[in-house]
This record gives sequence, C-alpha cells and structure tokens, in this order.
Amino acid sequence: MQPTHSGYSEVNGLRMYYEIYSEGFPLVLIHGGGSTIQSSFERIIPLLASSNQIIAVELQAHGRTDDRESELSFQQDADDVFRLLKNLKISKANILGFSNGATTALQLAIRQPECIEKLILCSPLAKRNGVPSWFWEFMGNASLENMPQQLKDSYLKIVDSEQGLKNMHDKDARRMVNFEDINDELLESIEIPTLIVIGDQDIIKPEHALELHDKIKNSRLAIIPATHGEYLGEVTTISPNYSDRFLITDMVEKFLKYS
Repeated sequence: MQPTHSGYSEVNGLRMYYEIYSEGFPLVLIHGGGSTIQSSFERIIPLLASSNQIIAVELQAHGRTDDRESELSFQQDADDVFRLLKNLKISKANILGFSNGATTALQLAIRQPECIEKLILCSPLAKRNGVPSWFWEFMGNASLENMPQQLKDSYLKIVDSEQGLKNMHDKDARRMVNFEDINDELLESIEIPTLIVIGDQDIIKPEHALELHDKIKNSRLAIIPATHGEYLGEVTTISPNYSDRFLITDMVEKFLKYS
C-alpha cells in the first residue's frame, strides 16, 4: 500500500520522516528498535488504514530520519513524536507502539498525555526485570553481524548506507544496555485508556505485562499465542505459512471503537 502523503518535518533539530495513509481519526504507529515503518508495520497498515488515518514515523537514526550527535533516549523520541504531531496540527491521536516504540509510547503518555486519545502498547518494556536476564548479556555483546538479516535488508532497501545501518544498530544496543526502569509513580500517573498486548512466546515476560496492567489503572491486557511482534506481522516473524489472520487488527479496532 502506498502512502497518501510522505515527507519530512523539522522536529527538535531533526529531519524526521513520516508517512500518512488514508483519512479519519489519526492512529500513530511507532516502530521497534532497529526497525523502519515497513519492517514493523507493512503487513498491518493496509488493514488499519481501512478505518483510521495512519501516521507512521521513523525515529532518530532509524530509516530515513536523521541522527543527532546525542545518544538515543525514549524520552527524546517521545518529545520528537509530540513535536511532529504539533507540526502536522494534530492535537489528539491514538498511539500504537511496538517494542522500543511501546516504551516511547509510554514516555509520551507520561510526558504529554493531553495528545493521546487511546494508547496501545505492543510488547512494552518498562522495567529491566520485564525480560529474561540473558537479554541484558545479549545486548551487552550485540554486534551488527548478529542483527536479524530481515532488519538489515529492510534498512538498506530504503537507505543505501552500511554506516547508517551500523550507527542505528550500535545506538540502539547502547540504549538498551543503559535501560532504566520507569518508576511506579510515573506508570500509575497514566490515565489514558490503554491496551497492552504481548505474545505468549514474547521476549516480554507475562508477569511484566500483568504488572503494567496493574499499574495503569484504565488498561486492558491481552496475552495471545504469538512470538514478539508476530501479531503485527513484524518482518522477522513472517514464515511461508504466515497469514493475516494472525494479526490483531480486529482487537485493535474493537478497542479503539468501543473501549
């Protein structure tokens, strides 16, 4: 599916790339770490665009968006998304973030709650104990050679720069190594209607999703039979027998319309 409009916006000293699909009330899509719009959301955008205006973004150092001298932070990413919405003259939107994008969405809900109508957190991480202990050792030893080939291919398809790819990978890895918990007081301050989704074979622990569900008072929780991002059609989860019936489109639409 081709976007209705795509372009760049000057955002906090950054040239930020975005795509818009269809019309209606806006649903902002925030991709995962090491990803692009297409690698996280290409499968689900056409389905969600049937009843929402989709605004998909690429964050600092990812895909077609520029980089800064500074390291990546979820707080800065949240501020960048907020500024983009201001530039597009959007005062309120629904927000869907996946993986690192869900952590960014959490920061947006904490820092700028007035801009969010409803919040969808797909495989969110708020605390270091939300993933198995081996994850942190893996991130500490992360190398570009071990990055999933599908993510590398997705980046290089739109940006012909091996150096840009390595920069994105290394900055993402350092951000995760230095990940800091979001404290309970901030999580408990979120009053936006929220849907939390993880897979039963996700990297995110079920008990972490339950903790978030407990802390975010106006939230719903779905643990579905899937791996990390499989329920969105994330590129590394696509297999020969993959079907769009695995996607959570109906769940998202029901939450946005009725919850």
